[in-house]
Amino acid sequence: MNRAARLIATALAAAAVATAAPVATAAATAGAASAADPFYAYDGTAPLSSYAPGTVLKTRTLSYHLLGLATPVRAVQLLFRTTDAQGRPSAGVTTVVRGLGSDGSRAVSYQSFYDSLNPADGPSRAVAGDVSLGGAIANAESLFVVPFVLQGYDVVIPDTEGQSADFAAGPEYGTTTLDSIRAASASSATGLRADTRFGMIGYSGGAIATNWAAALAPSYAPDVNRRLVGFAEGGLLVAPAHNLRYVAGGVVWPGVIPMAITGVARAYGFDLAPYLSDYGKQVFAKTQNASIVNALAQYPGLTWQKLAKPAYADPNSIPEYLAAVNKVNLGSAPTPTVPGYIAQGNGGVLEGTFSNVPGIGTGDGVMVAGDVRALARQYCATGNAGIKYQQYDLLSHLGTAVPWAPTAVLYLNDRFAGKAAPSDCGRIPAGNSLAPERPVAPGR
Repeated sequence: MNRAARLIATALAAAAVATAAPVATAAATAGAASAADPFYAYDGTAPLSSYAPGTVLKTRTLSYHLLGLATPVRAVQLLFRTTDAQGRPSAGVTTVVRGLGSDGSRAVSYQSFYDSLNPADGPSRAVAGDVSLGGAIANAESLFVVPFVLQGYDVVIPDTEGQSADFAAGPEYGTTTLDSIRAASASSATGLRADTRFGMIGYSGGAIATNWAAALAPSYAPDVNRRLVGFAEGGLLVAPAHNLRYVAGGVVWPGVIPMAITGVARAYGFDLAPYLSDYGKQVFAKTQNASIVNALAQYPGLTWQKLAKPAYADPNSIPEYLAAVNKVNLGSAPTPTVPGYIAQGNGGVLEGTFSNVPGIGTGDGVMVAGDVRALARQYCATGNAGIKYQQYDLLSHLGTAVPWAPTAVLYLNDRFAGKAAPSDCGRIPAGNSLAPERPVAPGR
């Protein structure tokens, strides 16, 4: 393992610790400054729809901050036109850091796992100096910039969830990531060019963005797809309806149930209130602006049935929910045309998830291993032979991040070097059905 790979492994381990046990010192200024930052607002006279996706709307250069403290590293931030989950024009933000000795020919798009319903927790806010409890994750992930920069890569870090923090809305993560690459390549302030080659990398929430971007690139951004050398990801959310059933009743991860449903409802514009019990309304109100650090181990034993009115004990009886979860199912998305490395843990009992529901099975505590295997096999079967799949049966979600990280960076290094992509097609064990969820009638 080379020095850069070791640095990345250390960085991801540090970020994982920040996710599991965030420092309380970050809570004091949660979001106040960032909410008022005029940079994030599009204030032009022309409608956003008049601009092509990826168009740069604003540019600023500032010091890269770590936990609110300025460093000597300079970063360029861009406000750009993108597309939200409903296909509407919106404005996104991304951050670009130059590589050491970079000539602008190669860059890595790093997708953060900041996993929050609060826009103040986005990575660009942390870079700009804002400090929040949920932003502790993005601050810890700043360590990823260093090893990539030392290798000479320019690093692009999009706020993948958009400006309303649409947590778990995968298609929006994907379009935002792709338009971030477009904007970074078009801006004269970044040093990147229209022919800059890109690799994409992300774990957990960052894997959502990475995979959706890879899947949507051929149709949504063929100009970007032509420049992608590959993607590397781990701990992937594939079929969210499965994950909600998998984590139900667990110890650490059930808090993602209200968070993910809130994020998807926000992205697709529907109201859950008519379907919630009184207790459910309390939990959803409490998590409206929550980060994952507010949810981990805070709701042990929680299930959807405890949140819903008895008539809606099966969430598939809610038409708006059903339509939304089917839209965010990667099993129904296109197959990426570039090679990819996908890693997944399967030791979820280590993080307090003991379920083994028929048709879903086991996972890493929050992500379902059978879903990830099925997606990798689907890619192989639909024309992408360059899929490397690795499953860590004895590691949980946080644990898998550590061996995944150095493997991921070495994988991308090889793709930039033009080496043939490895393939595990034909050797990936069977997984789950990724068919769309089907409606059921409400109960009585």
